[in-house]
Amino acid sequence: MGDRRYFGTDGIRGRANSHPMTPEVALRVGLAAGRLFMSSDDRRHLVVIGKDTRLSGYMIEPALVAGFASAGMDVRLFGPLPTPGVAMMTRSMRADIGVMISASHNNYADNGIKLFGPDGYKLSDQVELKIESMMDQALGEGLAPPDKLGRVKRIDDAQARYVEIAKASFPKSLNLSGLRIVVDCANGAAYKVAPTALYELGAEVFEIGVEPNGVNINAECGSTHPDQLAESVRLHRADVGIALDGDADRVIICDEKGQVVDGDQIMALVALDWAQRGLLVGGGVVATVMSNLGLERALAAAGLSLERTKVGDRYVMERMREGGFNVGGEQSGHIILHDHATTGDGLMSALQVLAVLVASGRRMSDLARQFEPVPQKLVNVRYAAGKPLEDAKVKAAMADAEATLTAAGGRLLVRPSGTEKLIRVMAEGDDEALVKKMVDQVAAAVKAAG
Repeated sequence: MGDRRYFGTDGIRGRANSHPMTPEVALRVGLAAGRLFMSSDDRRHLVVIGKDTRLSGYMIEPALVAGFASAGMDVRLFGPLPTPGVAMMTRSMRADIGVMISASHNNYADNGIKLFGPDGYKLSDQVELKIESMMDQALGEGLAPPDKLGRVKRIDDAQARYVEIAKASFPKSLNLSGLRIVVDCANGAAYKVAPTALYELGAEVFEIGVEPNGVNINAECGSTHPDQLAESVRLHRADVGIALDGDADRVIICDEKGQVVDGDQIMALVALDWAQRGLLVGGGVVATVMSNLGLERALAAAGLSLERTKVGDRYVMERMREGGFNVGGEQSGHIILHDHATTGDGLMSALQVLAVLVASGRRMSDLARQFEPVPQKLVNVRYAAGKPLEDAKVKAAMADAEATLTAAGGRLLVRPSGTEKLIRVMAEGDDEALVKKMVDQVAAAVKAAG
């Protein structure tokens, strides 16, 4: 992954109007991906493009459109639509490629470009590298002749189609009538679709984060700032709160008392319910190395496995497809329900939690603690240069901490951040003091080396 110039773990991402998040790079992405996905037959080729509510979307979108259209590809623009909605519509409209313009849970100053193949899945590393290798070609190469340029149209019913698909994932025999739900849309891509879907399924909906102005996406709201949601749930005496992030591929739930429920608890809730109803396939759940040991133990107690991947929802999805799993995700609230979606979908995950809530007749606070989390501590250590993880003293500190924690039934995880000069040191185990001591020991060694 070190040789990538544009693509990171989740598409291309950066600060708006600085490299690589510039109109020029967007134009080159459109040209390269357009050329790569144009097959030799003479049918019309199609790309669909959605975005969140960032101000810079108005700059990135036309540049992408120009690139794709000049490669000869027809373009359909959805406007604001959740990332999973773009993935779905790519497949549903038989497009050759789908694009989402979003930096997910980051603040408005960042933006990103995510690409989906015709099957609705994120592109593989190999295809991304192929696009990268074509992006630095001269801009005049491989252009369509004047009569073969792509045509561009806005699609007005994309949101309505996504709402219907989301509602169809909710069990037919149930509805949400009588439930008071607060939904926080992070002033992002789901600001119309999420409240609509919940209302049409029968809920009484209190909405926040539904007034995007281009710069307030994820600002003190959404799944990364659940305080406002918790406060609103208590204020409206709601049964449950749902917070999405800026592109609505993540969800955090809060119970009627305003207590936050993370992705690990949501995965446990859905997986154990599905297992009981004979809907879980693969015999377990796929999660990342960050998921709590408590989740692993709760699943094991029910005879289910927890398979771990490296951090990133694309790696979770790859493992799910390989092993035939239908539930997976990340502690951060990226939940992938493969029966319904090809990528993390905050709204659909929330609907599955609501289905358990309605069918069980219990309160959200009873369902929210599927397991007691094992004490977990994470420290991010900044470094200036070099490779601190290759330092002999750091290696020795890690080996010592790992041996100590493993002997006590815990674990250590040390990994470099994919986007910043940070080393993340995480440990967990039943002995909180020991966990803290080992994390501090490794973090101090990294600091000294960096």
